[in-house]
Amino acid sequence: MNVTVRRLLKASVALAWIVGVFALIQLVPYGRTHSNPRVSKEPQWDSPRTRELAVRACFACHSNETRWPWYADVAPFSWVVQRDVESARSVINFSTWDQAYELAVYSGQSIFIGNMPPVKYRMAHPEADLNHEERLELARGLDATLKVPRRP
Repeated sequence: MNVTVRRLLKASVALAWIVGVFALIQLVPYGRTHSNPRVSKEPQWDSPRTRELAVRACFACHSNETRWPWYADVAPFSWVVQRDVESARSVINFSTWDQAYELAVYSGQSIFIGNMPPVKYRMAHPEADLNHEERLELARGLDATLKVPRRP
């Protein structure tokens, strides 16, 4: 067997293993339930514009109104998306405002300093990539909605 045929055979075996592992991980049940529990209560928004910007930049993870992308059905991406949404909803969920969220008061600050929405989310969802003015507007609106004392 010549070198080229041997390399092609090794590459084929490696590809078969990769495809096999990918197929097997599809059997892991986590990450495809895509539950969107009912909305029980939203905050009393300071303005419709604040809500509009929050829907664009925050609601996909921080609400029960998640629009699950196609890749949320394909492991291992589904695992990451499910974990991110579950984690985000536990920190603050704009759809269950009848619960207390200890870190909610930092929402405006997280937007203002650029921690939210995360870079990986903005890359996948360009509509959530707010410009500077929109970030300021959302940060101020969240502070007003959540009754956070104004920063200098």
